[in-house]
Amino acid sequence: MVDDAQSARPTVESRRQQILDAACDQVRQSGFHGASMADIAKAAGLSVGQIYRYFENKEAIIAAIVAQDLAEMREKFAELEREPGTLLDALEQHLPDGVDKCFDLKRGALVLEVLAEAARNPKVATIVRAADEQERALARAMMERSRKPEWSDAEFNARCEAVGLIFDGLVMRAVNHPELDRTALTEVLRTTMRHLLS
Repeated sequence: MVDDAQSARPTVESRRQQILDAACDQVRQSGFHGASMADIAKAAGLSVGQIYRYFENKEAIIAAIVAQDLAEMREKFAELEREPGTLLDALEQHLPDGVDKCFDLKRGALVLEVLAEAARNPKVATIVRAADEQERALARAMMERSRKPEWSDAEFNARCEAVGLIFDGLVMRAVNHPELDRTALTEVLRTTMRHLLS
C-alpha cells in the first residue's frame, strides 16, 4: 500500500507542468530574454538545478510550450471532426469560442513572444515551423471534407492558409484593439468562412 507522503509526491508530468506554468507567467511579464532560468525557478518554487532536471535549456521550455499548444489544437480539430453536418456547420458553431480564445491577452502575449523569439533564434524558429507544419497538415486534412473538385492543389492550400491567417491575425488585433466588437466581427467571419469553404 502506498503511503500518503509517497502519493503526494509530484509526478514527472506534474512537475514539468509546474515549470511550464511558471515559465509562461515569467515570459508574459518579461519576454524570453528577460525571463531567466532563476526567475522561472523562483516562480515555480524550485531551484535552478531542479529546473534543469526537466528541461535542458530555455529552448526546451519553448518546445514544450509549443507542443502543449499543438496538443490543444489537435484536440480541437478532433472535436470539430466529430461534429455532425458539414465542416462549415462545425466551424460556425465554434467560431465565437475561437474568437474569444484569440482575444485572450495572456495567451496572445505568449504567442507573440514565441514568434518574436523565433524571428531571432534559429533553434526556436525550427521548433515553431515544425509545429506550424503539423498544424497546417491537420487543418488541410480537416478541410478536405469541404474541398471542391474544381480547386487546384494551390488554391486549396491557399484557402487553408487564409483560414489560419484569420486566426493568427486575430491574436495581433486583440492586442492592438482589445475593445473591438467581437459579436459583429464573428458575424463577418462567418461570411468569410462560407466564402473560403464554398
